[in-house]
Amino acid sequence: MSITETPAAPPATPWDTGSNEDFFKYYAQQSLTPQALERFRTLARMLLRMSVDRSAAGGQAGPLDVLDVGCGAGAQAQIWLELGHRYRGLDINRPLIELASQRAREMQLQAEFEVGSATELPYATASCDICMLPFLLEHVAAWQASVDEALRVVRPGGLVFISTTSKLCPAQDEFRLPAYGWYPPPLKRYFERRAVTDWPAVVNHAKYPAVHWFSPYQLGRYLRERGCETFDRFDVMNTADKSPKVRAALAVIRNFPPARFLGHVFTPYTLVVGRKAI
Repeated sequence: MSITETPAAPPATPWDTGSNEDFFKYYAQQSLTPQALERFRTLARMLLRMSVDRSAAGGQAGPLDVLDVGCGAGAQAQIWLELGHRYRGLDINRPLIELASQRAREMQLQAEFEVGSATELPYATASCDICMLPFLLEHVAAWQASVDEALRVVRPGGLVFISTTSKLCPAQDEFRLPAYGWYPPPLKRYFERRAVTDWPAVVNHAKYPAVHWFSPYQLGRYLRERGCETFDRFDVMNTADKSPKVRAALAVIRNFPPARFLGHVFTPYTLVVGRKAI
């Protein structure tokens, strides 16, 4: 069953799908910067390498069905379609989805976009090969439901990609406050309340500010408990184009747990990939 076939019943939960004008303008512009596009290309290459591994083990070959949950303005669509795969994007922000659809029409891209919640995906079970949750979980109160939904719609052997906030590294972009990732929970709750009341600028007017901070160990454990094989940022890095010094450093990080932990402390976001059991 492909990602474009009959979906599950639409969610009954009402969501605020509006957007602040400044928030919309920021992500509309940021999504097309050379830096963002190169980051998306790097992500696609990494996930395709992992999908090739699955194909070699007897999984699906050929075009993949890719689902981008929290797709924003849909900038990843062009990259996946140019690579010969099928793409669908979903986001809670209606103005950004409308922009993504408009851009797809102007570029004559066969991409589909719709408004919806990551906790109630309107797609059939086992209907995609790759489900991406890019910088999404931190904004969803019921983050476990989002991961469970991603695992539901992914086919056996498929991939769930998660990038999100880090509670190990003090650097972050969610709150305009120094070292916010290390703030104690009560202080974070205080700023979360202010972000949705009298100080929205502290989160760039995000409708759903970040409320969770993760470690790769936490997310990896959650995925493994649901039968997945898991990989963190150091596991999925491609060493083929790296210098001998970088390859040596990665070898140390991969084989020496304290070095891996320090590597996570010095990187400003969490990245985990889960491969669903076959």
